Amino acid sequence: MTDPTDPILLDFPDQFETERLIIRAPRPGDGRRVNEAIRESLDELRPWMPWAQAAPSAEDTEALLRRKAAQWLAREDLMLTLWRKANGLFVGASGLHRIDWKARSFEIGYWIRTGLSGQGYMTEAVRGITQFAFTYLGAQRIEIRCDARNTRSAAVAERAGYTLEARLQRQARGVDGSLRDTLIYVRLSETP
Repeated sequence: MTDPTDPILLDFPDQFETERLIIRAPRPGDGRRVNEAIRESLDELRPWMPWAQAAPSAEDTEALLRRKAAQWLAREDLMLTLWRKANGLFVGASGLHRIDWKARSFEIGYWIRTGLSGQGYMTEAVRGITQFAFTYLGAQRIEIRCDARNTRSAAVAERAGYTLEARLQRQARGVDGSLRDTLIYVRLSETP
C-alpha cells in the first residue's frame, strides 16, 4: 500500500511568478542559456561554489539540468531556474535542497548571473520561493546557509526576512581550503 504522505504523490506547480520573474523547474533545452550565465559569472561564483571552479560545457550544463528535472519529479531536490519576465533572460538559479519531507524542512540555495547582481532579483526570488514553500509544500522551516565571508549572500537572506539563527564556527572547508564559519538564517511557518 502506498503511503499517502509520500512526497512523490504531492501535486504542486512547477512554475510560479513574482513581480519581475518567472521561477520554474529546469526543462530540457535550458542548458545553453544557463551555461552562458555560468560562464559570465565564474569569477564571482568561484570563491563560494565548488562546482564553479572550471567552466562547464553547454552539454555538461544541459545534462545537469535534465538530472535536476528528474529529481524534481522524484521530489528529491527542487532546483528552480529564474527568468526575467520582460525578455526571457536567464537570471540565475535557486531551489529547495536538503529536503526533510517528514519535518517539512528545506534549504534555499541561490546564485545570480553577474550582469544582474545588485538589482534585487535574488531577494525577490527568495521571497517568492519562501512563499511557494510555505503555501504549496507545507514548509515548517526554511534555512539559508552561507559562508560567513559571503556578505552579499547573507544580505539577501536578511532582506528576504530571514533571521540569523546560528554561526557554526569552523564548520566546513571553504572552496579555498580554509576552515570557514557557516551562517544559518531561518524562517519558520507561522502555524506548526
